[in-house]
Amino acid sequence: MTVLDDRIEMADSSGELTLDTMFEWVETMPVPEGYKVEIVGGNIFMAPQRATHWDIILNIVEQLRAKYPRKRVRSDVRVDYPGHLNGFASDVTVLAEGAAENDKGLCRYQDVEFVAEVISRKTGANDYGPKKDAYAAAGVPVYLIVDPYTGRWHLHTKPKDGEYRGELSLDFGDEIDLTGTVVGLVLETGEFPRD
Repeated sequence: MTVLDDRIEMADSSGELTLDTMFEWVETMPVPEGYKVEIVGGNIFMAPQRATHWDIILNIVEQLRAKYPRKRVRSDVRVDYPGHLNGFASDVTVLAEGAAENDKGLCRYQDVEFVAEVISRKTGANDYGPKKDAYAAAGVPVYLIVDPYTGRWHLHTKPKDGEYRGELSLDFGDEIDLTGTVVGLVLETGEFPRD
């Protein structure tokens, strides 16, 4: 058993486990450079960022920057979402105009207008499952999953009652038309690399 295991057991037995406590533990862990850390449903996940992953993220960010100022577009920045211990560092997040940080200095999920997640092999189930559910529960208007393993993207819109009512899946090369959403632009996918 590691020191981290001891701390988790102590926190669980005392009933005081919080996202802040868990992220404090993560900060003391020897996380390798180039790894992203998230907490999904109270579980800590670490995934390496590959070149393909980063190329897609940067491509999306560059396209969003044609419309949005830098302060509204974020990558790998912690946002706490509804549900049991959900602290996500989404690949791409767009915040609403006038978004403010909460009393902990974090972005508020209520200000998130768009999220994009690029699938990693080891953590992809989170993006398709519990993270999608948390984004829907939070009312995030547009959630985009980009899967370099299948060469497909999956758009989720119209959150209502904790689920997305609008869904569309197409191939890399097909445009992602977000003009009918709060994002209000078209994302090109022809240059998204595959893994």
